[in-house]
Amino acid sequence: MKNLIIILIAVFTVIPAKSQELLPQLFLDVNQDDLGNVNNEFQEYFFEALKQKGIENYEKAITALEKCLELDTEKAVVYFELGRNYRELEQFENSLENLKKAHELAPKQEDILVYLFQTYGMTKDYEGSIATVKQLIPLDEAYKEDLANLYFLNENYDKALQLLDELDEEQGATTYRNSLRRQVYARTNNTGAQINNLQESISANPEVEQNYLNLIYIYSEQGEDEEAFRVARELLETNPGSSLAHLALYKFYLDKNDTEAAVASMKIVFESEEIDAESKFKVLNDFLSFVQDNPQYEDELIEVAGKLTEWENAPKLFEQLGKYYLKKDNREDALKFFELGLNEDPGNFELIKNTLLLQLEYQKFESARDLSETALESFPSQPMLYLFKGVALNNLNEFETAEESLKDGLDYLIDDKRMEFDFYSQLAISYNGMNNAVKADEYRRMAENLKKEIN
Repeated sequence: MKNLIIILIAVFTVIPAKSQELLPQLFLDVNQDDLGNVNNEFQEYFFEALKQKGIENYEKAITALEKCLELDTEKAVVYFELGRNYRELEQFENSLENLKKAHELAPKQEDILVYLFQTYGMTKDYEGSIATVKQLIPLDEAYKEDLANLYFLNENYDKALQLLDELDEEQGATTYRNSLRRQVYARTNNTGAQINNLQESISANPEVEQNYLNLIYIYSEQGEDEEAFRVARELLETNPGSSLAHLALYKFYLDKNDTEAAVASMKIVFESEEIDAESKFKVLNDFLSFVQDNPQYEDELIEVAGKLTEWENAPKLFEQLGKYYLKKDNREDALKFFELGLNEDPGNFELIKNTLLLQLEYQKFESARDLSETALESFPSQPMLYLFKGVALNNLNEFETAEESLKDGLDYLIDDKRMEFDFYSQLAISYNGMNNAVKADEYRRMAENLKKEIN
């Protein structure tokens, strides 16, 4: 799925990954044009411009691009690159002028429109951004979320709320849109009118769940918890199959120590396909906190956790559960959830470290060897990974490979005597396994001397 530019602040600084697709397309356009000698000269200037931009010589890049314009004034890519370079120099007027020209020449090019609406935003010309995003929506309706945010920045609060409600009705609620809606409410600061408006909306359309949730939020923000609880129950009565109602109710049940009802609501939240993973993570986090203070309900937590893999493949959820079980010294279950989390988030170094430690503890040496090898592809300068790999290999009697890994890891080790001691101890094991008694004794002595320093 494409990366959207979600603008939460007035300055637009993020460039979507998809915008990088434009350049190869336009290179192809340049190379394929039959321009003879002019084509070669054009390309020389154009690639010189790219080189200069790559080393942040934006003025020289602009000079080269202007040479391109002398040869051909109808290339969208030249104006696009000029717009990008001028923007790097914060010459926004020149940037916009060139991006507009690029858009005229390539009106359906999504990446040009994205740069254009970003640049309008950097000058706080939200009207220009809004007009541009409206042109992007026919290309991808996902840009509607950006439009809602632009309405907020432009203080078109009614339009922002209307669009957010439409998106929630079409796609279901998300944490981001809920956050944006709350920012609108905070900015307008007219709580009474908001409550009246939502109550009228509920009366007119009782099946629209988002109106109840918005009203629950406002009451909760005002400290009117009983009113919020009443609205949550009303939502459930009106829409008995609503899982969103339970997203609000579980918290009230926890506060009222109605654990049975709270657990039932949380299970419904976890099973729901319309509730996003981030919201589920918050629910689980609340449940973990509750159980830590009320350990008699741990069986209910274990029941929820045991079914979690059927409900949601969210690495955050698994990592949080792993840490919880680790704190409870239930290391076997901790390892299970760490491994599940790692399947979904293989680049999470903290998860890798915790998983490897427990794999070695439970003598899953082949798994530890394979995981450390894979992790080193992403983290080649982490000495800890070389150590873990060496420990696993020693226990698999692969002593020569263990020696190689351990020596590689020592090259990256800086000022960590405890880990250095572990490296020397493992190297002694490796050399002993290789029947090299001299080297084994040498590293054993080095480890013993270092241990004295540590103590």
